Amino acid sequence: MSETSEITEIDGETIIGDVVERLPGGAEVIEKYFGNGCFTCPGIRMESISFGATMHGVNAEDVVADLRALLEQE
Repeated sequence: MSETSEITEIDGETIIGDVVERLPGGAEVIEKYFGNGCFTCPGIRMESISFGATMHGVNAEDVVADLRALLEQE
């Protein structure tokens, strides 16, 4: 994925930083589930949604579903 492209698909392996940078409203969903600490964590560039969900004790599929709903709004 190029740095200027928008996200067109989301799954558990999608990188959190890509969501934050390339999906309008994505940062709000990430903050809802993971808190605002993700935005200052260097792992945001390499950690997947599934990994973040495991670390924060949330269901990755819930996060993915909310992010996919944003894609459908576009």
